[in-house]
Amino acid sequence: MNQFCEKFKVQYPIIQAGMVWCSGAKLAAASVNEGIIGTIGAGSMNKDLLEQHISKAQSLISKNQHLLAVNFPLLYHDIESQLKIALDKGIRIFITSAGSPAKYTKLLKDEGRLVIHVCSSTRLATKCEDAGVDAVVAEGFEAGGHNGRNETTTMVLIPQVVDHLKIPVIAAGGIADSRQIKAAHALGASGVQIGSRFVTTKESSAHPDFKQAILNSTPGMTKLLMKKYIPVRLLENKFSQSIIELESSGASKEDLTSFLGKGRAKSGMLDGNLIDGELEIGQVSGMINEILSVQELAKELKSAYTNKLTG
Repeated sequence: MNQFCEKFKVQYPIIQAGMVWCSGAKLAAASVNEGIIGTIGAGSMNKDLLEQHISKAQSLISKNQHLLAVNFPLLYHDIESQLKIALDKGIRIFITSAGSPAKYTKLLKDEGRLVIHVCSSTRLATKCEDAGVDAVVAEGFEAGGHNGRNETTTMVLIPQVVDHLKIPVIAAGGIADSRQIKAAHALGASGVQIGSRFVTTKESSAHPDFKQAILNSTPGMTKLLMKKYIPVRLLENKFSQSIIELESSGASKEDLTSFLGKGRAKSGMLDGNLIDGELEIGQVSGMINEILSVQELAKELKSAYTNKLTG
């Protein structure tokens, strides 16, 4: 077993990412039941809904309860209530993102929990290690959803971070199949986090029309936009084209914030508004051509570990 597997007590060092509007109880539980870390995305949930999803996931998990995780974007105002819910419900793995790793890591570690923080640069990864996290997810420019501003690709980012840290490094961004998992380990990663590929599983809470749009997409149909606000990789549609036009005309952060409004990601990914909704997905969308169950997808992903990997 590699360093990550040993610390997190997981057979396969794969994390199903906690994505807003897509990663609910069914997806997380199905992932855990396949022996990988399954993650509930708290970013699209208030504390009451989060508690419901954690309870439901726990009821659906037949074994390996310790592999259920929750992802917490730290930029949300109700984060402390969310963290308390997860602590009270016995969640063991906390994945934090979009904020300082120093803010809550000690609190969580004092409670005996494992902490992973998502970062997009060596500088931020070093801050994570200094804050005491157990592992980092180093996420390259190819990833969907909110992203780093530096546009550093996974191929470049992973070896840089690995060379600077002593704790396990989890590769993310542009990983959708067993070939890419092997490549991530060749770069020195101890595991992988996969998001976009799980969006199109049967257990994902993404709207069927959004899943079909991903299947219909071709290479080059995603772009990293809104860098003046919060960078996000989006699938091409009327909304993303409007963002491109606004940015080309020199729109300010305030202009972009006003145009974005509220609820646009929910409208696109959960409700299926493919025209004016925000459709967050990674570059690998052009590789995805079928909707599988988590069991079917996990079988293919786990085939990368036919031979023992170290890292």
